[in-house]
Amino acid sequence: MERRNRIVNLICYLFLLIILLATLFPLIYTILSSFKTNMELLSDPGRIFPERFTVDNYIRAWNSDSLQIGRMFINSVLYTLGCVMIMLIEASLYGYVFARGKFRGKRILFLVFSSLMFINLGSITIYPLLEVLASVKLKSSLWALLVYKIFAIPIVNIYLVKSYIQSLPIALDEAAKIDGCGFVGIFFRIIRPMLKPIMATIGMLSFNSSWNEYLFPAVFTMAKPEQQTLIVGIIALKNSSESAVSWDLMFAGTTISLIPVLLAFAFANRYFVKGIAMGALKG
Repeated sequence: MERRNRIVNLICYLFLLIILLATLFPLIYTILSSFKTNMELLSDPGRIFPERFTVDNYIRAWNSDSLQIGRMFINSVLYTLGCVMIMLIEASLYGYVFARGKFRGKRILFLVFSSLMFINLGSITIYPLLEVLASVKLKSSLWALLVYKIFAIPIVNIYLVKSYIQSLPIALDEAAKIDGCGFVGIFFRIIRPMLKPIMATIGMLSFNSSWNEYLFPAVFTMAKPEQQTLIVGIIALKNSSESAVSWDLMFAGTTISLIPVLLAFAFANRYFVKGIAMGALKG
């Protein structure tokens, strides 16, 4: 029986190893290809390891007039940090109100918010959104897109925070009320300090989605290329006049764009897993 269990475990581990390799292969191929020459990429694209490692691609990508990684990198950082900050503030406040608040119409309002999860109009909303922003004197730009993010409803993150707060003992709120805390005071003094794991989870998810977002930043910066994010710039390079000879620059730029996401996940991984477990499963 013990031998049978070992064989089953070995098969499971081998299966998981295959899944892991299949998942990591695009990442590994991208990183290794960033050290290849463009001639090698065009002549032998199926080769995984470069014949000769070179960092010249990174130097050329950083100094490229077509890519301008330095400026786009700063734009991506500012845009992503803005999105993360907005998401954390809104998700924590909305989640707290729906978890602990008592007011008429709360269930109906939450039902309306929840229904937004099943409505995805996609690119259809871009033109009306631009018209609305223009009506309030906001021209199309990356910073106007951040204003739009303020009025978005992060329902999935609200669910996570709401479930997490509901898993906390209500006795904490009652004890704070005895000490003279109101509804707002309870949030800032009692609940908010306890939200670190779920906030790390939401921050990580928001960081990843905002950093890799393409459609809206591309549309909003179409008239202002100096505000383009790094992802928009890399994809634009593919469609530029250099597309036939710039795969080395694209792989180098893509690898650079991966670094912040990997570092963020490495630092927030412990809180990320804990927040998912407590916020999603307990709810």
